[in-house]
Amino acid sequence: MHNGTLPPRALLIAFAALGPAFALADEPGWSLLSRNYFLHSDFRSPSPSGQSYRQEWAQGFIGEIRSGFTEGTVGLGVDAHGFLGLKLDGGRGHAGTGLLPRDSDGRAESDYSSAGAALKMRLGNTVLRYGEMTVETPVFDTGDKRLHPEYATGWLLENTDLTDWRVQAGRFTAFNNQDNSSTHDDFAGYGASTHGRAISLAGVTFAPNGPFGGALFASQLQDTWNQAYLNLNLAEGRWRLDGNLYHTRDTGAASAGNIDTLAYSLAAKYRAGAQAVTLAYQKVEGDTPFDFVGGDSIYLANSIKYADFNGPGERSWQLRYDLDFATLGVPGLSVMGRYVSGRGIDGSHAPAAGAYVSQQGKGGRHWERDLDLKYVVQSGAAKDLGVSLSHVSHRANEAQAGDDIDRLYLIIEYPLKGVF
Repeated sequence: MHNGTLPPRALLIAFAALGPAFALADEPGWSLLSRNYFLHSDFRSPSPSGQSYRQEWAQGFIGEIRSGFTEGTVGLGVDAHGFLGLKLDGGRGHAGTGLLPRDSDGRAESDYSSAGAALKMRLGNTVLRYGEMTVETPVFDTGDKRLHPEYATGWLLENTDLTDWRVQAGRFTAFNNQDNSSTHDDFAGYGASTHGRAISLAGVTFAPNGPFGGALFASQLQDTWNQAYLNLNLAEGRWRLDGNLYHTRDTGAASAGNIDTLAYSLAAKYRAGAQAVTLAYQKVEGDTPFDFVGGDSIYLANSIKYADFNGPGERSWQLRYDLDFATLGVPGLSVMGRYVSGRGIDGSHAPAAGAYVSQQGKGGRHWERDLDLKYVVQSGAAKDLGVSLSHVSHRANEAQAGDDIDRLYLIIEYPLKGVF
C-alpha cells in the first residue's frame, strides 16, 4: 500500500477511520509503542565519513491496528501501521547513526513519519496478505533495530493446516528502510541490493511440542542470487542445540557478480537455574561474504549487534553468558555478556567483476564484545515499561572491513495494547 511522509495529525485521522470499517469475526486489536532511543558510536579508528563519533537521540511512536475478518467462508480484513519519529538531539557533525534520515546538508531531519497497510484474506487456515508489512523468515526478515521498523511491500501467504507446521510463500517489490519514510528506499547488503529488484521466498517451519524442530526455505533475489536455508534444532532438558545452514549461488544477470557461498553455524546452550552458557561456531566457505538484504535476514549464531562474522572464508567462535534475575527474586531483570572472535578472512579471491572486490583483504580478523542490561517492569502503572542499556566494542585489523568502534545504546520502550 502507499507509504509516504505524513504529518502527525494525518496519522491519527487514518487510524481512527480504519477502526469501524469492517465487520470483525476474530479478535481485532491495536497497539502503540513509545520508543525512546539514544545511540552513541565512538570511532576508535579513522571512519570513512571523517567523523570521530556519531550521536543521536530520538523519540518514536509505532502504532498498529489489526482488524479481524469479515464473516463468511472467505474473511477479509486489514492491518495498518503508522510511525512518527522526532529528533531530540543530532547535529550535522555527528548525525548518521541510523536513527534519523539526513537532509541534503547532512543534518538529521527534525521529524519523519510513514504509514502503510496490508489487506488480508482468510480461507480456513490460510491467510493471504497484500500490501506493506513486516516479514519474518530466515531468508528475508525486515529488521527492527533502530527507531523505525523496516517494511516490505508485496504479498505473503501463510498456511497452518498441519499441526505444528507453518508454510509460507511471498514476493516483495518495494522496501522501506530503517531511517527513511519512503517505500522507494531499498535494502542493501554487502554487495547485493533490492534496487529495482524483487525478492521471492517459500518455506516450511516445523515447531512441535517435542524436542526436535526445523525449517527449510528457499529465496531468490531477482537477477542476483538463489538462496537455500536449513535449520535443525533440539531442546532436551537443560540443553538446546541449534544448527543453521545457507547456500547461496548467483542467478540471472548476477548483479553482484559470481557467488557460490556456504555458511553454517552450530550453537549449544546449557541452562542451570538462573544462568545459561552458550558456545557457538560459525564458518563461511566461498570467495565472497555471505550476503543478505533486510536487517535481520541472517539466522547464523554469530550475527550479533555490530558484526555478522560473515566474511569470505571466515570462521568464528562465540562464548555467551546469560543471567536471569527472576529466579533470584528480581523478575524482569536480565544481564547478558558475549564475546565473538573471527579470523581466517580472505577477500583477495573475490571475482574482479563483482560487487565484493577489494572489500576485505587476506588474513582478516576481528572481535566483538557485547554487554546488555535489561529490565521490564512487571506490575503497577508502568507495567511492561522496558529499559535496555547495551555497550558494544569491535576491533579489527586492516584486512577486515569493519570499524574499530565503541557503541552505547539506551532504549526505553513502553507498549500499550487493546482490543476493539
